[in-house]
Amino acid sequence: MLHAKLPGVKCTANTCTFTVWAPQKEKMLLHLIYPQEQLLEMKPLDYGYFQLEVTNAAPGTRYFYRPDDEKDFPDPASHYQPEGVHGPSEVVDHSAYSWQDQGWRGIPLKDLILYELHVGTFTPEGTFESMIPYLDDLVHLGVNAIELMPVSQFPGGRNWGYDGVYPYAVQNSYGGPDGLKKLVDACHAKGIAVFLDVVYNHLGPEGNYFGQFGPYFTDKYHTPWGDALNFDGEWSDGVRDYFANNVLHWFEKYHFDGLRLDAIHAVYDTGAVHFWEYTYGKVRQLEQKLGRPLYMIAESDLNSPKVVKVPDVGGFGFDGQWLDDFHHALYVMLDKEGKNRYEDFGSMQQLAKAFSEGFVHSGDYVNFRKRKHGVSSAGVSGEKFVVFNQNHDQVGNRVQGERLCMLVDFERTKLAAAAILLSPYLPMLFMGEEYADQSPFFYFVSHSDQDLIKAVQEGRKKEFEGFQWDVEPPDPQDEDTFNRSKLQWHKRQSGKHSIMLEWHRRLIELRKTNPVLHNPSKNDLYVQVLGQQGLVLQRRSEDQLTYLLCIFNFSDEPLAFTPTDQSNQWFKVIDSKEEEWLEKPEVTGEAAPQRVDANQEIQIAPCSVCVYSNK
Repeated sequence: MLHAKLPGVKCTANTCTFTVWAPQKEKMLLHLIYPQEQLLEMKPLDYGYFQLEVTNAAPGTRYFYRPDDEKDFPDPASHYQPEGVHGPSEVVDHSAYSWQDQGWRGIPLKDLILYELHVGTFTPEGTFESMIPYLDDLVHLGVNAIELMPVSQFPGGRNWGYDGVYPYAVQNSYGGPDGLKKLVDACHAKGIAVFLDVVYNHLGPEGNYFGQFGPYFTDKYHTPWGDALNFDGEWSDGVRDYFANNVLHWFEKYHFDGLRLDAIHAVYDTGAVHFWEYTYGKVRQLEQKLGRPLYMIAESDLNSPKVVKVPDVGGFGFDGQWLDDFHHALYVMLDKEGKNRYEDFGSMQQLAKAFSEGFVHSGDYVNFRKRKHGVSSAGVSGEKFVVFNQNHDQVGNRVQGERLCMLVDFERTKLAAAAILLSPYLPMLFMGEEYADQSPFFYFVSHSDQDLIKAVQEGRKKEFEGFQWDVEPPDPQDEDTFNRSKLQWHKRQSGKHSIMLEWHRRLIELRKTNPVLHNPSKNDLYVQVLGQQGLVLQRRSEDQLTYLLCIFNFSDEPLAFTPTDQSNQWFKVIDSKEEEWLEKPEVTGEAAPQRVDANQEIQIAPCSVCVYSNK
């Protein structure tokens, strides 16, 4: 018999076993819809589970559950919703897919070059399989890990994915379970790891029937999206198992290499074993079973190293976390309007701290929060942080959906790329960033509930009121808002877009081949601030034999710098002012010298980056 704590459906030769968790219901009916309609009573088990073995049921069978014989609802643990969030669930046989990645063993954490993308806007077709022909472009770029925005079933066909309501089900309009497996298989064949963004802090409103089954939610805590999920109250064991096993589901059934966990600070649990610690133990066991690394990357608002510390020393056990402070500190150096958006950032010293330590706010008072925030992350190794110039939030939560290249000029966009790719952290690009795509990335939905549509439309307007924008945000429900957010792949082939693409490719190649950039240790990194104009990253390899000087000038004036005597001579590796990297090649003469002696002053051109090596 199927283990009671695994809700869902498991099939053998001619029998399917249906299991559902509904601890406060006295009765549960299984309503088979297709291919033959039947209404069957399920058997109660311990801990609030109901179960039934059905002969002559098979993959493709569609069904509802009927709690207390009142009304039909889809399975909360459905693996496929072919007719959307309100339709019947469909039985999926995961063993039917023939995987071709048996030799895949993953990629070491510190070698990852991440690339975040939204399936619906990455290609004109907006499906998993339509992405496969584009993978060669990512390989040529040097990307070795893609991160999919959430693909769990959401209402309609247009959504960021954070309104998903069936965490085990793969979005039907993207291509469903088989489409996703084909994409992961194709990525592994080309040496690309695959990460998935998952959401365990809330569920979307439309199609959310979880409350009809059990106490999945609690009013003990509140999140920005409403009542929190019940990870520590009465009947919380079922909720904890549901979501912890969902993590394993993606690793086992879909061969994902890692998960990005949305807003982990909004998962509230005051029990003896925190949900994240509980999940950590399950993942480590599965990792041993599968024989490959399984990564968990957190989005956290805590500014606390405990996120990436193991539970043995009081941590949550994540392998890494997004570093928002790095983005904020860098952005205000690039965009003169940045201070209006991030009032607690604005000094070169803060950017230096972001490079050398990680968290900028480590116990100091933060105006935005009206309190002191964070603790130091100076002792946390570089591969524990993911840095970026933009992501879905940074772009999509601007009223006009502007990417960085639409906010700052070409030279500053190159500076931004160099900052993340020369850092000791894991770099992440947002789709299209590598060639300065100028398509906006808006927030979009396709709800069917008219009241909800109106609430979302009004909510977006209210959200932007505090920023004093002089335009209104586009209508999230309008299909044109979604279509305008699609990438313009053809632009990468010409003009400044092809230059930017090659700039990213060269920096990634440098990161992969230079021993200094392989070293994530902060003990081998020193940051020198050059007033409010720029800074220098002085980095060395693990064997202490190779040194790099990464000189950044964020100002509009030339910047003087004198290399130290760590080497008698320094040799230029890359310079954003060399002719091949200029948007207008006729503007020449600003490149730094190819070779300089120790203690010889050099001039670094305005808005540029130059890298020197001792060999």
